[in-house]
Amino acid sequence: MPRKADESRLQVLRQAIQAHPGERASFFSRLLNWHREEVSRRLVSLNDSGILFWEDDRGGLWLFEKESV
Repeated sequence: MPRKADESRLQVLRQAIQAHPGERASFFSRLLNWHREEVSRRLVSLNDSGILFWEDDRGGLWLFEKESV
């Protein structure tokens, strides 16, 4: 059975992506002092919880803003 995602850590990652759009996952692992694997797992959890993001051609992460559609 999968573990329930820690909502506070998901929000920290979402806010970091929002504050630093276009940065790679490795940047966020250094910024938040998390292992890269944790960032990867949290990105999947963000997506599963309905917070959408996209990755550009060089690996930069961007939040998907509903207003831009």
